[in-house]
Amino acid sequence: MKSIKPGRGPSMQGGIAYIFGAVFCVIWSASAASMGAPSFFVLFGVIGVIMCLVAAGFQFYNATAKNRHSVIDIVEDDEEPDPLNAYFGAGGEGHMLEEKTEEKGFCPYCGESVKRSFTYCPKCGKNMHQ
Repeated sequence: MKSIKPGRGPSMQGGIAYIFGAVFCVIWSASAASMGAPSFFVLFGVIGVIMCLVAAGFQFYNATAKNRHSVIDIVEDDEEPDPLNAYFGAGGEGHMLEEKTEEKGFCPYCGESVKRSFTYCPKCGKNMHQ
């Protein structure tokens, strides 16, 4: 079955944007501290730095990891497994047995043989119930 994943480019760009966000939050915190602003302004900047660095780390992971959490690329299961499927147990042997016994249908757009419970065709990605 095909899986939809974000490309590595958008993830790398997101990571770089979060680094710029972290730099902005450092400047924010330093400015607030030097002007004698209330402490929650400085704390706001510190929390922003932490959040930006965590988000940047996740984006860089998506850009460089073999098995990444993504939304744009369409790949076959054997090309790049989806880590969320492994985490939630989708696609295991029980899943394959269930697929064999469930009633089959066909995609009205490309003719691919699919389970009747599918909303989207695993081959062409179109909504089969429109």
